[in-house]
Amino acid sequence: MLPYGRQSIDAADVAAVVEALGSDWLTTGPRVARFEDELAEVAGAPCVTVTNGTTALHAAYAAAGVTAGDEVVTTPMTFVATASGAALLGAKVIFADVEEDTANIDPAAVEAAVTSRTRVIAAVDYAGVPADYDRLRKITDEAGAILLGDAAHSIGSTYRGRPVGSLADLTTFSFFPTKNLTTGEGGAVASIRPELLQRVRTFRTVGLVRDPDRLRHPDEGGWHQEVHEFGLNYRLPDVLCALGSAQLRRLAEFKARRARLTARYDELLAGVPGLRLPAQGSDVDPVRHLYPVRILGGRRREVYDRLRAAGIGVQVNYIPVYWHPVFEDLGYRRGMCPVAESFYAEELSLPLFYDLSDSDQDRVVEALRGILGS
Repeated sequence: MLPYGRQSIDAADVAAVVEALGSDWLTTGPRVARFEDELAEVAGAPCVTVTNGTTALHAAYAAAGVTAGDEVVTTPMTFVATASGAALLGAKVIFADVEEDTANIDPAAVEAAVTSRTRVIAAVDYAGVPADYDRLRKITDEAGAILLGDAAHSIGSTYRGRPVGSLADLTTFSFFPTKNLTTGEGGAVASIRPELLQRVRTFRTVGLVRDPDRLRHPDEGGWHQEVHEFGLNYRLPDVLCALGSAQLRRLAEFKARRARLTARYDELLAGVPGLRLPAQGSDVDPVRHLYPVRILGGRRREVYDRLRAAGIGVQVNYIPVYWHPVFEDLGYRRGMCPVAESFYAEELSLPLFYDLSDSDQDRVVEALRGILGS
């Protein structure tokens, strides 16, 4: 089965992990700080590593002070963690519809959804294409809220010349194997606001405070540490940070290869009846995480089934979040975001990853053309 996404691990990645395994540090050590510093150069803001993209969102919402009675406005066209991280803290999640062309959250829909209880507006860079952060920033500032960017798809992308990581108050990353770079499991939170990043760092370390200037009882002894607010153990270990540092050195290669494959899909699939290709604006320079086509005429399930039967592991990204039973049981109903639901009904992600060969891509194109032409 040709997967829709897959990691690329080379000899340098393996060597970095082996070296880390032979060191004195397996959990939190010098490679964590090194990886965080290297991430900051790419993200455009200081970073704190965590165990995965889901915990990055949970930690970011906690740092934003999200609690019961707050509202978090976000998109339904995302993995469920973008919403569940806020719901776990007691917030009411408000879903705003998406733009018809990019499937990114629609700033106009966000503006209509904002209330006096809005604590966070959370955008998602769908498929690696950054959301419209300048418009979202204006809405967020007027609401007195915090802007969060879920950049699980988009590390290495830029918006109007600025790197994702520098656009929102808090930005989360995922380093799952199918993403633009991997640590196996892993994630990070970037912030342009030092006080928020400090809250993330404390939350991901079980809430422990060791800084003498912050201790409530500083004279207990050198061993003393305190918990002022509850946190969780979301620390990414040294071994995985070693892999992350090695992968970061390849990010420019990953970006260039994904761009070439995307352009090749665009060329090979141009004009195919019943198929709509992905769009992006001129003000973004994305690292394409997904290649999401739209299958027209109500044939998406047929095409999915026939491609999978042919050994081509296409995927659907995503089921609208509020369709999940956990949200249905909270009173959310289908029909809330018609543009997102229309997008979902047609979306199909074709295989896209660094090691995808031209011949494999030709196989995907040939199979898709054959099905749509039958």
